[in-house]
Amino acid sequence: MHSIEVVLAMLAAVALSGYLVRIAPFAIPLPLAQIALGAAIPAVSSKAITLNPEVFFLLFLPPLLFVDGWRIPKAGLYRDKTVVLSLAFGLVIFTVISAGYLLHWIIPAMPLPVAFALAAIVSPTDPIAVSSIAKRVPIPKRMMYILDGESLLNDASGLVCFRFAVAAASTGSFSLGAASITLIWVTLAGVAIGVGSTYGISTAQRWLSRHFGEESGSPILVNLLTPFAAYLIAEHVDASAILAAVAAGITMSYVELSGRALATTRVQRTAVWESIQFSLNGIIFVLLGEQLPGLMARAGTSVEDIGHVSRWWLVVYSLGLVFILLALRCFWLWTSWQVSRHVAKRQGIALPSPDWRIVAAMSFAGVRGAVTLAGVLTLPLTLPGGEEFPARDVVILLAALVILISLVMASIALPRLLKQLALPEESAERLEEELARREAAIAAIAAIESARHGVCDTSAAVSELYTNAAVRVLENYKHRLDQNPVGGAVNAERLREADRAEITLRLAGLQAEREAIFRLARASTISDALSRKLVRQIDLIEARYR
Repeated sequence: MHSIEVVLAMLAAVALSGYLVRIAPFAIPLPLAQIALGAAIPAVSSKAITLNPEVFFLLFLPPLLFVDGWRIPKAGLYRDKTVVLSLAFGLVIFTVISAGYLLHWIIPAMPLPVAFALAAIVSPTDPIAVSSIAKRVPIPKRMMYILDGESLLNDASGLVCFRFAVAAASTGSFSLGAASITLIWVTLAGVAIGVGSTYGISTAQRWLSRHFGEESGSPILVNLLTPFAAYLIAEHVDASAILAAVAAGITMSYVELSGRALATTRVQRTAVWESIQFSLNGIIFVLLGEQLPGLMARAGTSVEDIGHVSRWWLVVYSLGLVFILLALRCFWLWTSWQVSRHVAKRQGIALPSPDWRIVAAMSFAGVRGAVTLAGVLTLPLTLPGGEEFPARDVVILLAALVILISLVMASIALPRLLKQLALPEESAERLEEELARREAAIAAIAAIESARHGVCDTSAAVSELYTNAAVRVLENYKHRLDQNPVGGAVNAERLREADRAEITLRLAGLQAEREAIFRLARASTISDALSRKLVRQIDLIEARYR
């Protein structure tokens, strides 16, 4: 019963956080509100939450990574693949080595392998927190694509480095060759398992549905279980379960292009995934807030392990670690840009000098989050010989404080850096939209004409009925074609204004329809079952327009 009460309390805190950020007199990033509510849980409850890291990983990470991989824009990811791979792998290794040695130099009592482990677990970034912070700021789309791609891949590289650092701290030995081979294996096998899991499950589901039919909720439930299948299979063969979940999500976006899912299934599935994503992300930060007081107390008793008496030195060290990570990230970004400019110059291409605000924003956007918290909690309690793991509580607290401080710094710095930033116009996206609208209208006209001619053999009354209906439907599509020549910027803008006006009027009409149906149901003129059916149809139409 205690576990159920804890889960309900955390879900209530997540729900409350959504209202808190809206009613607060000043802007509060959602993750910070959730951490604050989590920190209040110990004050009103005498029962502490004991986290099992393996259960934490299994319940939280697969669905979150899956839906991130599913929704990340693939065109942006592939376009900037060099930058993404550089940040996801090059920056992680650079951070582990540089920050590890600096930590060992600043805190000599912390063994070098333990310092490497701490540096490794704070290297992965969390785009969910950044998107929450920058929700009210015009963050460049390309920057967000890069941050999303980086975070999806650096989880695996950071956790692999963390695993080897912990093994070195436990056994006192490290093999670069073995680590390199293992990294290649866990990466390739994890990606292959993720791709295979999604394709295999989707193929089996389609075959079963085609031969035996399906319940309306079955496709959604199978979709929810897919990331867990990929994750568990990858763990069973010692591959990267993180990359398996990511690859499964990316593959799902390609499976969706087949268009076999029903429209109602897609609408319901989207609502389910949005609720799960909001809940799980919120619970992670609520848990972080709930664990902070206990972590501070336990680390305070073992602060002597690093040669100090006051526990406030831990705050000083966490601030120093955040600034080290920020400086290393800034240096890597600036150096990578200069190298890219040099290579492009040799190829006869002139790249502009980077805007310092873009580099600074990308640096502050390296916020730490769920993977850092979940990973650091897997530190072993003891060494193989039975001794306590060196400075375990200190490392966990430092990682937790890094998450908190990086969130606060990003929430302060990002809005100021991105405000009034001159963003390049997304002309390519506009052309793509115009082309898609035009091709869709042409296909729709052909399908309507074909359907109209298909009823010509019926009675004259039915044929006239379909002809009149076709005229009304075709008018909208022909108007779209007349107003939307590909590349016509002025006409395209007028079309968008006309679309907005039409949507406003249609939404007003739908709202009036819905109110009329509710009024009839309240007066018992129609049954509640019929009212639910009609309102659902209206809601689906409204969801399309919104």
